[in-house]
Amino acid sequence: MSILTKLALVVVPVVFLGWFYRSTRPPPPKICGSPKGPPITSKRIRLRDGRYLAYREDGIPKEEATYRIVCVHAFGDYKDSRSLASDSKDLAELGICFVSFDRAGYGESDPNPNRSVTSEAFDLEQLADELGLGARFYVIGTSMGGCTVWACLKYIPHRLAGAALIVPVVNYWWPSLPASLAKEGFRKHLVQDRWTLRVAHYTPSLLYWWMTQKWFPSLAALEGNPAILSRKDKEILGKIANSQEKEQTEDKATQQGVFESLHRDLLTGFGKWDFEPMDVENPFPEMEGSVHVWQGCEDRFVPVELQRYVAKKLPWIKYHEIPDGGHLVLLMEGMVEKILRALLLGEESSVTS
Repeated sequence: MSILTKLALVVVPVVFLGWFYRSTRPPPPKICGSPKGPPITSKRIRLRDGRYLAYREDGIPKEEATYRIVCVHAFGDYKDSRSLASDSKDLAELGICFVSFDRAGYGESDPNPNRSVTSEAFDLEQLADELGLGARFYVIGTSMGGCTVWACLKYIPHRLAGAALIVPVVNYWWPSLPASLAKEGFRKHLVQDRWTLRVAHYTPSLLYWWMTQKWFPSLAALEGNPAILSRKDKEILGKIANSQEKEQTEDKATQQGVFESLHRDLLTGFGKWDFEPMDVENPFPEMEGSVHVWQGCEDRFVPVELQRYVAKKLPWIKYHEIPDGGHLVLLMEGMVEKILRALLLGEESSVTS
């Protein structure tokens, strides 16, 4: 064997390993307000650990409001993408103040290298305290934002007046989920999505590489694959297809970096949680408030069978199913009003099953 051959056998693997290592390292985030970062255009509070959290207020001023609701956005969204206030004008007489915020790493909120489902609940609590929302307030979380609401139910139940989880993400690795049921639900995802969730759960250090490599498809939602949409979801997206709302949302939501927003969301939602949701106790044993879960039967992101199991294990949850609903339940006509009336006024809905 020649010297050049021996040298190649040593150098080539080293070069490859060096390249692969660099490809797994996400670039540093573009912090809002930094010299090369996006501008700060929103109201923000400073958290105890020094990070800034961006927020907005809609509806009735909080000082005059009867109800104060903190809204937690979904995967790929941010505080300005859609306000419940714009869809609930008929409820203006109730006096609702809506507070939306960018979860860590999204929009104009500083990234949190230690972000977890738990940390987001305490971010929310600090926001409520800084804004003076009172001893108790309502929380509404959509999709991935439902993870934050689960943590609120676990860690700050004494601060809640009520909670609504709209198509909340179910982690297939929750210990209390029956293995057969979790496997059945998991197999309903596209193959590429199954691999993405496996990487996020089992090899989190490789997620950035997986999400940015070009050899294999990663997350179908980011590729705009229509196979993940229900019939109703397609109808809803068709109505807003000619607007710039989706593009603007994506750009603003991830402006500090896709790793700190989208990728860390996957790591948080499908990694190991600090608690078991099905061990959460009823925060309202005296019926002084209520917890609601809203789920579309045709949801292709969150299998309805898993949501039914969670609701069965926690009978104090008021569980609602929308027969023709997909994952975009919140955008269905009249749904915001149904959700708010059930949460705030205890009104039963005709879509409840």
